Amino acid sequence: MPGTPGHRYEDGSAYEKAMRPEDITRLFVERSNAGDAAGVAALYEEDAVMAYPPGDRTVGREAIRALWEKVLAHRPRFEPEQPLPTLVSGDIALTSTPPGDGAGARAQVVRRQPDGSWLRLLDQPEFVTPAR
Repeated sequence: MPGTPGHRYEDGSAYEKAMRPEDITRLFVERSNAGDAAGVAALYEEDAVMAYPPGDRTVGREAIRALWEKVLAHRPRFEPEQPLPTLVSGDIALTSTPPGDGAGARAQVVRRQPDGSWLRLLDQPEFVTPAR
């Protein structure tokens, strides 16, 4: 699939686009496990907001790329997580997965792009149960 201009692998080939909201989770796992921070960041809109690290926010694709460079330097291994049903309203969708690592939940708001592909706008990679 053609990629967004400027979003390319080191060999020059274009990144695969998420043509369904659910594709982003699969592409995230593939690119993270390949150690490709730029590829992970390409899944986000330019001004996306990510609620990570815990208790903080990372704002903008470039900041998200820099964060993932640090995280992926430790070579973590991500396992695919089965997406829960996606909620779509026009060009906005809510995606989520029940994580296998006990983090509570994961949720993302994604937006359809002019070319029909989807990118993350808001990313909450960890919801934890509040202490009572």
